[in-house]
Amino acid sequence: MERGNSHGVVRFGDFEADFRAGELRKQGVKIKLQKQPFQVLEMLLERPREVISREELRQRIWPADTFVDFDQGLSNAIKRLRDALSDSAESPRFIETVPRRGYRFIGPLWTGAGRIESLAVLPLENLSRDPEQEYFADGLTEALITNLAKISALHVVSRTSAMQYKGVHKSLREIGRELGVAGIVEGTVLRSGNQVRISVQLIDASSDSHLWAESYERDLRDILALQSEVARAIAQEIQISLSPLESLYLGGGRLVDPQACELYLKGRYHWNKRNVEGVTKGAQYFQQTIDQDPSYAPAYAGLADSLVVLGYWGFSSPDKSAARAADLARKALEIDNTLSEAHASLAFAIHMYDWDFLRADAEFRRSIELNPNYAPARQWYALYLAEMGRWDHAFEQINRAIQLDPVSPIIYVAFAGILVFARKWDEAIEQCRRALELDPNFLQARWALGWTYGQKGMYQQAVAELRDGVNLSRGAVIFEFALGYAYAVAGELDGTRKILTQLLDSSEHRYVMPYWIATIYAALGDKDNAFLWLECAYRERSAWIAFLKVQPWFDTLRSDSRFDDLLHRVNFPTQPVVPSI
Repeated sequence: MERGNSHGVVRFGDFEADFRAGELRKQGVKIKLQKQPFQVLEMLLERPREVISREELRQRIWPADTFVDFDQGLSNAIKRLRDALSDSAESPRFIETVPRRGYRFIGPLWTGAGRIESLAVLPLENLSRDPEQEYFADGLTEALITNLAKISALHVVSRTSAMQYKGVHKSLREIGRELGVAGIVEGTVLRSGNQVRISVQLIDASSDSHLWAESYERDLRDILALQSEVARAIAQEIQISLSPLESLYLGGGRLVDPQACELYLKGRYHWNKRNVEGVTKGAQYFQQTIDQDPSYAPAYAGLADSLVVLGYWGFSSPDKSAARAADLARKALEIDNTLSEAHASLAFAIHMYDWDFLRADAEFRRSIELNPNYAPARQWYALYLAEMGRWDHAFEQINRAIQLDPVSPIIYVAFAGILVFARKWDEAIEQCRRALELDPNFLQARWALGWTYGQKGMYQQAVAELRDGVNLSRGAVIFEFALGYAYAVAGELDGTRKILTQLLDSSEHRYVMPYWIATIYAALGDKDNAFLWLECAYRERSAWIAFLKVQPWFDTLRSDSRFDDLLHRVNFPTQPVVPSI
């Protein structure tokens, strides 16, 4: 939305601000809002997603000759505005506080002038009716979302949230309200051999009215160019101007090997399940894609993503996960340095394995610059920022990830992790429960909930939750170690010793992160063994070493000179790095 365009009707979520009438309405019903909060809203909507400084607000709404306490007046205005919008400072949907700077409107917008600034791409329907082709329709849906997400002026709901509506019979108006978007793209895909036919249409979500439709038929080798062509056509129809760089990104693509394309789409289909079986199978398909076409950059990024996630959750050792992921991400960037996913994968891998924190920060920022709507980049960057103790920026990025992907359980789990690092136990438990509301079978959320119970001192609940997790995960190491820790903090030492014995014995045939063993010994108050295993973790570059500065379970070790020495060797930055995006 251009500056000064707020002097009409602007719609966001269930709300519309009519600046000619000076009214805020929700689903057509006028909401009482005083003059100053409404003026604040107007200024924020004039420049959405930009920070409006406190000084700008003071000069326009509280001029120098107004004898009021400005700080108190602004705080009251923001509170009343949030109350009217059913918004909150902690998990903002519309009004975000930027500490020590000002405020920013972060919600998706639709202007009365007909320009759509927020979109959801619903799952393309597989017209072949062949269940074996579902991966293909889902893959093209994800590709279209990825291409549209590269347009910085457009808010695009991420794939995880959009896919929740696959096979769901709701009106487009209702879906638009739930996702907070003004426009919806839906369509069909039909594949016959190496021929692909895609039909797409654009719908105004507020009125359920048809705006545009087009059909495309191409050879599978032209699939990359087709994806870019559809994205450009939608951008033109909704009157979004592309920057020269965005035009370059959407300028088409090279011919691809049809078999490589098919293998890649299968890889993404399984990766998106975000469980260990799906990620492992996805990695296999990405490797097959690379074997088929060594110049297919997205496959290297996909394989890097898979290895990063498997290493993060302790399913493979650092030399087989983060170290290899970094090399794969670099290879992807050698082929295509505009690939946002590869920059994010590289950043996550090098900060966990190489402890190259300054370079990781730059890579995260580059990923977000290339694709502001790429939710995993913001999720991983938020974790990184929390590890550095940059709390305000960490909460800013994780909230943006949630806005982009509001029904993604893994993002709520990441949010819980950040809150645990910040010692905000109750809020962390709330985020775990939100994840489980979205998917009661999401094991990462079960683990995070049990772990947070243990941090808060709810030992019985922690043991019960993690014992269930061990059974549900069929004895995954991450659940076993967490249960051992819960036994230790609960004083159930027999259970702790049994778990330790199992972990040490089983390390002969499966990977057990030394960092986790150190955690149990720290809970037992055995500092010497805790430091012994932390040293092992340091030498093998365990993934979780990157959390060392902020994780609460090592608080009992922080006064020991050995802990300071370890922090120094890991090379954590002593000063905050550049400001967050």
